[in-house]
Amino acid sequence: MAEVSIEKLATDIGTSVDRLVQQFKSAGIVKVAGGEVTEDEKRILLDFLSKQHGGAGSEGPKRMTLQRKTTSTLSAGKSKGVTVEVRKKRTYVKHTDVEEANIAEEEVKRLAEEQQAQLEAEQQAAESARNAAEEKAQKAAESKAKADAERLARADKAKEARAAEESALSPEEKAVQDRNRSEAEKLRKAQDEEIQRKLELDAKNAAEEAKKLAEENSRRWKEEEERRKKQEKEEVHVHSNRYAQEAEDADDIKTELGGRRRKKSKKNAGSELKHAFKKPAQPVERVVRIGETITVSELGSKLAVKATEVIKALMKMGEMVTINHVLDQETAVLVVEEMGHKYELVNDNALEDELIADASGGEKMSRAPVVTIMGHVDHGKTSLLDYIRRAKVADGEAGGITQHIGAYSVETANGRIAFLDTPGHAAFTAMRARGAVATDIVILVVAADDGVMPQTKEAVQHAKAAGVPLIVAVNKVDKESADFDRVKTELSQVEVISEEWGGEHQFVYVSAKTGQGVDDLLEAINLQAELLDLKAVPTGPAKGIVIESRLDKGRGPVASVLIQEGELRPGDIMLCGEEYGRIRAMRDENGNDVKVAGPSTPVEILGLSGVPIAGENALVVQDERKAREVATKRHTKQRELKLAKQQKAKLENMFANMEAGDVSELNVVLKADVQGSVEAISESLIKLSTDEVKVNIVGSGVGGITETDASLAAASNAIVIGFNVRADASARKVFDVEEIDLRYYSVIYHLIDEVKQAMSGMLAPEFRQEIIGLAQVRDVFKSPKIGAIAGCMVTEGIVKRNSPIRVLRENVVIYEGELESLRRFKDDAQEVRNGVECGIGVKNYNDVRVGDQIEVFETVEIKREL
Repeated sequence: MAEVSIEKLATDIGTSVDRLVQQFKSAGIVKVAGGEVTEDEKRILLDFLSKQHGGAGSEGPKRMTLQRKTTSTLSAGKSKGVTVEVRKKRTYVKHTDVEEANIAEEEVKRLAEEQQAQLEAEQQAAESARNAAEEKAQKAAESKAKADAERLARADKAKEARAAEESALSPEEKAVQDRNRSEAEKLRKAQDEEIQRKLELDAKNAAEEAKKLAEENSRRWKEEEERRKKQEKEEVHVHSNRYAQEAEDADDIKTELGGRRRKKSKKNAGSELKHAFKKPAQPVERVVRIGETITVSELGSKLAVKATEVIKALMKMGEMVTINHVLDQETAVLVVEEMGHKYELVNDNALEDELIADASGGEKMSRAPVVTIMGHVDHGKTSLLDYIRRAKVADGEAGGITQHIGAYSVETANGRIAFLDTPGHAAFTAMRARGAVATDIVILVVAADDGVMPQTKEAVQHAKAAGVPLIVAVNKVDKESADFDRVKTELSQVEVISEEWGGEHQFVYVSAKTGQGVDDLLEAINLQAELLDLKAVPTGPAKGIVIESRLDKGRGPVASVLIQEGELRPGDIMLCGEEYGRIRAMRDENGNDVKVAGPSTPVEILGLSGVPIAGENALVVQDERKAREVATKRHTKQRELKLAKQQKAKLENMFANMEAGDVSELNVVLKADVQGSVEAISESLIKLSTDEVKVNIVGSGVGGITETDASLAAASNAIVIGFNVRADASARKVFDVEEIDLRYYSVIYHLIDEVKQAMSGMLAPEFRQEIIGLAQVRDVFKSPKIGAIAGCMVTEGIVKRNSPIRVLRENVVIYEGELESLRRFKDDAQEVRNGVECGIGVKNYNDVRVGDQIEVFETVEIKREL
């Protein structure tokens, strides 16, 4: 322990030795001059002196008070001010250990009380929820008991009445009544079970809500407690008024800096009036929602940039657009990525998905198979179906070939089968594809005397693409030229192998003329249908596919629809692609009215707003307003997509067209009886286009040729083609006045051939040079008037005076020009034949030598063909 002398201590604290000795004596310590002082003695002396002056000794102060006064001035005009004085006082109390322990005990007690209150609140909430659920269940049970009593009473009355009625009924009627009663009892039990399940679900939901409420209250109380503790620990004084606090802080800073009051600078006058927006330091990355189409102006607004910036980005990508240009989804995605933003693809079909979801559901049951007959043209598809239907459809088709999809429902010994008869001509590819998509089984008809043809291979491809089983019907087996092995071999090359050769495809040999093997074919169809186990929902809203559509002059738009699911009745609201309407009437293929159409039933429907596109899905909806909205939205979307594609094609082909120069175009206005024919003929005509002559279909549609079509043809200088349709009287007048070329066809072969001939006439003619004579130079004479005269012998053909010539030397052309003179002896000659000598003067050329050959030729115009 360090010790210090009395003298040293007196010197350090600035007092005399005698006074220090006296103070030690007063504190109860005896000291003399020259003595030593320890640390404990120093502490005793300090405590004594502190108590002498009113202190608490070495314990330190227990209470400390801080005071603060600030003054600020608030402006109240140009020269007026209000002085605001803010006084703050805070007292801190130092507690003893006993007091600290008491405070901690009180805090623990308070927390326990809060937890107890919280627990009681949770229990009370759970109890109230349980009571509510029990009360609800009790009410439900009472209502159920009351309903049961009423039902029992009604049942007793009904039983008595039924007993009275049954005494007068026959046994068959009693059996029917018993069956109806059991079904009603089953339905009632199902309803009771559903009600009980809903009650249990409501009670469970109420208990969960109560539990969630208790957890939420607990969490909120905990957060409030933490917030309160944090505020208690905070020692910084803050105003409850934010503006007063800001004014006080500003005044404090001003007071600390000091200095005279400076005049306001006029440099930043009005800066407080400026908006507080600051330009972001980094580019803002946005997420843009893009539908199937979007205009340039809409895309600019979503990106928060001017439309000119979007146009500039598109120009850099090689796209020439305007502010109202419609962009497709792919182009819009590229633009968004190019400008450094992100995109999100949006489904515009939410309403359609909702309608489809509303129409789905139900128990599936067995249904009849849908069979499509496919094959090459003239292989006997329709004739085979005629034998099955006992009808004569092929006789009614123009040229004996099928040009529409025929949908028929046939009752056979083994049940009902729905048949689709597709065309075999190459132009009807889309129709065959639709037939394969809508079918369950494909019958591939192959003529035994003709083998596998191009449309046969195409039918196989469609069936495989649709994943549909294939049955091969080898037709015309009654002919002497039938070759079954050839058919099997050629089909095996397209991976259609018969069961006899170890494959999986059934081969049935039939004759549509004699009926041989038709029963075997029907048996094969039923066998395949059993393997597929075809099922569909027989009740509820109908779903199907549009097989064919046309515009009837008396009945309006007519659509052939194959029902795939549900029931279709007259009066239902149907949505078919861009068209909708309430069904006015339904007919089968024979024109008979149909009241109800179930799965696998083809029907003709009337009442749609327009002619739907063949291949569209048909759906029965409950709300006509929603159907109209979806149809309008689809129409608008289709139009925007069409405009976007057209504009894109125009811009992409702009420079190509400038380089190609004038290209001949054959404008065509096409009208046909059904939508499928319009589609097939349009595709076939467009395929005829070449680099020099192009087919441009300026208008197409279903129905008769009207005055509007004639006006369109006159304005666009087009020919009008009618396929199985005719022009009305007003249209014929326009055709006569405007002298428009109008042509009617009923067979697609003739149509395509005649259009091909018309296009051949528009081709630029080809010019070919034909050599008509050759003369050998034997000698050269000089003439003062003409110059060099070649004495020649005609060795081949004939030399004519007015024909162009070439001078050959060692079989190389050295001059091309024309004759100036042709003489036989001294007489001018128009022509000189083979084996005769003559004199030839070449115009503007005198370097003719012995041994040269003079070749005479003519330019012949040759008519070109496609």
